Amino acid sequence: MHPPCGPSGPYRPLPAGIMVDVPPHKPDAAKVRAALDAQLSALDEPPYDGPGGLAALLGACVSVVSRAFERQVRPEREITRFAVRHLLDELATAAPGRTVEVRVPPYAAVQCVEGPRHTRGTPPNVVETDARTWLDLATGRMTWAEAMAAGRVAASGARADLSDHLPLR
Repeated sequence: MHPPCGPSGPYRPLPAGIMVDVPPHKPDAAKVRAALDAQLSALDEPPYDGPGGLAALLGACVSVVSRAFERQVRPEREITRFAVRHLLDELATAAPGRTVEVRVPPYAAVQCVEGPRHTRGTPPNVVETDARTWLDLATGRMTWAEAMAAGRVAASGARADLSDHLPLR
């Protein structure tokens, strides 16, 4: 059972107008490793034998998910989530701010890019795409212009152009 929310429970609402910066998602390395090995098995490849640090594991997730897409194999949900979140966290670190919300449903979303920030409701600048397109954009396999021309990205708002921030690697 979850603890009660509100003034009597451990989770108290913040006063109006106060925003809290949420640190990048830090998954458990063992879970990342398990997802990575499961995907490698599905691709008929040997288990991961590279460095065991979280950054290395997440980087390997990006590579393995991209390989799955290239082979026309639907990647496992868990490893795809790790890869997408990792690259979204990299974007939020490289372009800090709250002007643009980048969404990759159903996996994750981040706010990034300096400028006017919103505090409630749907932000005025939204970018939404699928996991494969996000991985291709973030890793330089596809340019922003190519993704827009192909209709693989929905971008609304005057500041929703991420071409200055991509690729991440």
